[in-house]
Amino acid sequence: MGMWKRIVAATGIAAVFALAAGGALAADDVIKIGAAQPITGRFAFAGVSINAGLQDYINYANETGLVKGKKLVYIYEDTGYDTDKAVATFKKIMAKDNPVIMYGDSTGLGKAIGPELNSRYKVLYGSTSFSSELADPKIHPYSFVSGPTYSDQFGILLEYIAKNHKGKGKPKVAFFYSDTEFGKDPIPYARKRAKELGIDVVSEIVTKVGAVDVTTEALALKKTQPDFCIFQGYVLAPIPQVIRTVRDYGMKTTFMGTFWSMDTSIIDKLGADAEGYMGVSPYAYYNEDAPGIQAMRKYNVKANPKEKSRPNSYIQGWFTGMVYVEAINKVLAAKKPVTGDNLKDAIGKIRDWDTGGVTGKVTFVNNKAAVGRVYRANVAKGIFEPVSDWIYVK
Repeated sequence: MGMWKRIVAATGIAAVFALAAGGALAADDVIKIGAAQPITGRFAFAGVSINAGLQDYINYANETGLVKGKKLVYIYEDTGYDTDKAVATFKKIMAKDNPVIMYGDSTGLGKAIGPELNSRYKVLYGSTSFSSELADPKIHPYSFVSGPTYSDQFGILLEYIAKNHKGKGKPKVAFFYSDTEFGKDPIPYARKRAKELGIDVVSEIVTKVGAVDVTTEALALKKTQPDFCIFQGYVLAPIPQVIRTVRDYGMKTTFMGTFWSMDTSIIDKLGADAEGYMGVSPYAYYNEDAPGIQAMRKYNVKANPKEKSRPNSYIQGWFTGMVYVEAINKVLAAKKPVTGDNLKDAIGKIRDWDTGGVTGKVTFVNNKAAVGRVYRANVAKGIFEPVSDWIYVK
């Protein structure tokens, strides 16, 4: 029986109870993981699921004995997706509980806490973000990104376009992004990569997050007639409004999104207009049959029987928990204490890690899990289906 088959079979076994039956755990046998989570605020629709995914994986790891002789303890507080509150929450958890691992709610928190993370706290830090800066070990050595960066995701989509464009001449692409750090992050790289691939960037359209009236922006797309349009810096709005308006103009543009614009809710929102919508995801979806996803579903049947499906934000939280456990086990295997410094070093030693198909085989390069896959919406089934193999980036 393979490793992932054994894990799937063991999902219902509460190994932690047997461990506890032997007596109270010593302080050294408890590993604390803290989190400043966006459970309320404008990112709450994803934050609630991210928190649930991370919390569930930690419980799952305890129940299946994935970290032998240790109990993982999860401590979290809500930040409201406010950077000032998130910084205060981070510091509060560190002062009170002194975890060796922390999770953060945003790129903003990662950048704000970075200097003190390096000089004072020195704990392993993962987050919701796919920021290129947070994946730079020279600036943020204690941080890692749970997938390819936003720039990498753009690169994956642009390479897919270059290889699969069926029209005459160079493919024409529009970048459509929000006027935020999140939106702007990959654009300089995307311009450069498009040029290298022989792709014409025919327009760049910038809006406020959640913009409602997109008539002007849709007309700009009509004027340039792109073959493809890539969204960045949004989760839902204004993507459905843009696509519907452009379709009303009779345009056949293929629309694409990076990870946070690839939840199946966009299919529900758009209905028939979602047909052909594409994008990149670092993870398999909840409906897929990979062993790691099967284990996730089996756990949810037991622990969360009312949850019939899980969004990609839940899987991001679950996968980040997997990274934490993998790093912890590497430190323990080396017979070293579980400290932020040792965990940081362990991230860089993760090579060809088999995640059971939750994502491709993971090798951390510059503190990022540099793998993703292109998906296309299937409206009839209400799901995203892969149209590429796992794509590895440097």
